[in-house]
Amino acid sequence: MAMSSLQLPRTRGCLVCGQDNPIALKLVSFVEVESGVVSARFTPDERYIGFTGVIHGGVLATLLDEVMVWCATWSGKRFCLAAELGVRYRSPGRVEMNMTIESTIQIARSRLITTTGTIIADGVLIAEGTGKYIPLSDVENAAMIATLVDDPQSETAARLLRDVAG
Repeated sequence: MAMSSLQLPRTRGCLVCGQDNPIALKLVSFVEVESGVVSARFTPDERYIGFTGVIHGGVLATLLDEVMVWCATWSGKRFCLAAELGVRYRSPGRVEMNMTIESTIQIARSRLITTTGTIIADGVLIAEGTGKYIPLSDVENAAMIATLVDDPQSETAARLLRDVAG
């Protein structure tokens, strides 16, 4: 039986996915194993506003960066860091919108991975992004893998990342 979608692992203190970080967005991301598409859902509340009722653009950029870096990471089974992030805001993101954030690979090379991402809520394009990500060295990647939280829901994806790292 083929795996279709896996929950991606997290780290404890991450601003985006960290379940143990009291100010984290607590985003849970998933990867479609065959296509490498990474997605997440997020419903922002009043804590994330810029103007009354409107979600801060930095929060939207952070959501895009999270799914795009995971997309880049999954493509080479090696953690990456952002080298460049571009965001185009299309429509205001508002409190209580059910947002779907999604990313795909555009170009995957050994030293630079380019991704695109979108945030859509209620059928409306809220923001779209592009990102360029640089894979970590073997030592940095191993250190990052060591910080992954053991969680039954993401153990398959974590194991795949650990196995490639050796």
